[in-house]
Amino acid sequence: MFITSCSRKKDTFINRNFHALGTKYNILYNGNIALEKGRETVDDAATDNFWELLPIERMQVKDEIVLPGQSKNQDFERAEEKAIKAVQKHGMNIKGKEHNPQIDEAYLLLGQARYFDQRFVPALEAFNYILYKYPASDKINTAKVWREKANIRLENNELAIENLKRLLENEELEDQDLADATSILAQAYLNIKAKDSALTQLAIAADYTKKNKEKARFNYIIGQLYNEFGEKDSANIAFDKVIEMHRKIPRPYYINAHLAKSNNFDMENGNQIEFLEYLTDLEEDRENRPFLDKIYYRIAEFHRENQRDSMAFAYYNKSLRTNLGDKELQARDYATLGDMSFDKANYKIAGAYYDSTMIHMKLNSKPYRVIKRKRENLEDVIYYEDIAQVNDSILRLVNLSETDRLAYFKTYTDELKAIAEAEREKAEAEERRNSNTGLDKLANNAGSTNSSRNDARSKDAGKDQDFYFYNQTTVSYGKNEFVKIWGNRELKDNWRLSNTAAKGAGTFQVEDVAANATNEERFDPEFYIAKIPSDQKVIDSIATDRNYAYYQLGLIYKEKFKENELAKSKLETLLQNNPEDRLILPSKYNLHKIYMELGLSSKANAMKEDIINNYPESRYAQILLNPKSEFSSDENSPESLYAGIFKQFGNQEYAEVISKAETYITQFEGDPMVPKFEILKASANGRLHGFEAYKKGVNFIALTYPNSEEGKKAKEILENVIPVLAKKEFVSNDDAKHFNVLYPFSNEEKDQIEDFVKQLDDATSKVNHFNLTTSVDVYDANTTFVVVHGLTSSQGASGFAEILKENKNKIDRNFYSISSPNYEIVQRHKNINEYLESQ
Repeated sequence: MFITSCSRKKDTFINRNFHALGTKYNILYNGNIALEKGRETVDDAATDNFWELLPIERMQVKDEIVLPGQSKNQDFERAEEKAIKAVQKHGMNIKGKEHNPQIDEAYLLLGQARYFDQRFVPALEAFNYILYKYPASDKINTAKVWREKANIRLENNELAIENLKRLLENEELEDQDLADATSILAQAYLNIKAKDSALTQLAIAADYTKKNKEKARFNYIIGQLYNEFGEKDSANIAFDKVIEMHRKIPRPYYINAHLAKSNNFDMENGNQIEFLEYLTDLEEDRENRPFLDKIYYRIAEFHRENQRDSMAFAYYNKSLRTNLGDKELQARDYATLGDMSFDKANYKIAGAYYDSTMIHMKLNSKPYRVIKRKRENLEDVIYYEDIAQVNDSILRLVNLSETDRLAYFKTYTDELKAIAEAEREKAEAEERRNSNTGLDKLANNAGSTNSSRNDARSKDAGKDQDFYFYNQTTVSYGKNEFVKIWGNRELKDNWRLSNTAAKGAGTFQVEDVAANATNEERFDPEFYIAKIPSDQKVIDSIATDRNYAYYQLGLIYKEKFKENELAKSKLETLLQNNPEDRLILPSKYNLHKIYMELGLSSKANAMKEDIINNYPESRYAQILLNPKSEFSSDENSPESLYAGIFKQFGNQEYAEVISKAETYITQFEGDPMVPKFEILKASANGRLHGFEAYKKGVNFIALTYPNSEEGKKAKEILENVIPVLAKKEFVSNDDAKHFNVLYPFSNEEKDQIEDFVKQLDDATSKVNHFNLTTSVDVYDANTTFVVVHGLTSSQGASGFAEILKENKNKIDRNFYSISSPNYEIVQRHKNINEYLESQ
């Protein structure tokens, strides 16, 4: 009977039940265990971002490519093997009909294993096979739901919605099947941005699911959706349903529901005392320790909304210190601290916070670009604040008397000695503790029956003390060596490449000097005094850099950040520091405008009289005398003058452009338009005098205006473009496809060019088999080329010029034939003679 019942080709009661029981209680049982184990792995690996709308299903889809026959998870691979084994070993497909009632479940297991293994196309095939081969199966509705889950993962959302709606209309689904169908339908609606329809389906799923995790997740998403719709009361009801489940659900849902509900608190009409007690209870609950970072952040937000900035600042920092790896939260903490510092005009500190923010954000995302733009706007102010701060400190030391210098550095070295003494005492105490630990270890080795436990503890402690960071002497030595080698470095990425140029010429920083000194020199005040700059040229250079930094800060605070008080302070300080003549007039004019905006009429009028009386011929005096005229924005404004010489540049009037640009650069020194004049001048020099002149001009701009847009562009040109333009080797004519004919004209012949071009255009217009054009190109200060473009060979170019000599136009003039690539090199390096010698 046993042998007979093993047959899969006989449709008998014994055969059917033998294979059905074996399939159900052996193969499928083990396969489902593997599937559930794999699902737990997937669930544990998924990370929910509660800052955004949660997906309906907790599964993190990865972009890894899986080859056919491979699997991402061994448990799903085992489940798939069991499903295949059930079909192969126990399938009773007799005359096209399956007689083992468990095979449909085998295919369902197969599809689910493939689905969770993120092989959605093979999973879809398995579910479709059930619908095709087993239409009377009791798992048919489950298979339909899973098929649509696979369709949604394959972004077939509209098809899934159509099929699920038909299923819900035509079938009476059981509770869990109804929850599964409506929840996945809600996901499809979310994918197509139909959130109101998703909300309706999700409410049904939350009511009918029998799984507490799903009920909590669905209700939390319902709350999120109501918040997006602005219906806070309905959102709070949904969050309360999650909170009421408490220990029946994973803790993250419970805590985040509390926090999401707290975000809906009405700060104007609510009881703030009770609300703060509510947040404090969340903070003090020991079970909430893994979520303290988020709780601290919410408390910080509460204090910030109530304008208690010091409390908010403290809690944002507590949130950062207790963070357990939530990058989104870290980014929010740093960004908010940056905004708070920005609002207080602490721009340098704000810049540091924005740097930290970007580290914890997704690269090139929209929020990342917003923070990056904020940080770039602070680049100039941080740069010039560094220069002003460092150079001010140097000049203060320069201006101190010998007695005051000695007193200053005596105080500094006494502090160094105190720190060194404290470190020495700490190191000695650490050594004594290590010695006692060793004695305890020996004593424990000779102890009683409890010695083994004490030995292990002592051994572990000894191991700990061997670790670098547990030995204070080694740590102190390491810190000192680092400072000696690298100096004081800001804690940030690429710290080795930190820009030290902001310290100014001949800078003197006490910390850097101390870092590079011997132990004897570090505690000697005279050593530091000897390092103070004494060369008057160096001191003047430091003062010049400091004054220019103050001027730039005044303009930045006034124009970019609208911080008139800060701008006023910087410009007034500048005028007290005996600035260069080029900075005095624009500083006074900008101060006049700032006084007007601040309502300081008497100061504004005094500054106006000063400019009119002492600088009567200046553009600023003319504007003040006739403020209603369009003088400041008409033909004499820097913008209008720039537009004029830019037009001349387009007309190849390079010598005129260079001359006028030099005049305007001197006239508008300190104006933001100056770098634009500089880069136009460099381009004109390059067109007129060649590559080396252009390179020199671009290098000057990059060094002189490093924080302007033009300076940054010049630096980019130096790094990426100049190496390409530097190549001056001529290419072979065999490699070229386009050739030109050049007719040179000297400056004495310039009046002949217009007639010659007309004659040449008339001749080229009659050539139909080439698309010929002409141009007039300045070569250098003495020569201009009239060029014929569009020829296809060197011989053809020469032949064309010879033909023009013979036709009725009689264009008989000295010419050169040259390929287009070589013509570019000739124009770039002004080496036409080298080219002619090479031919």
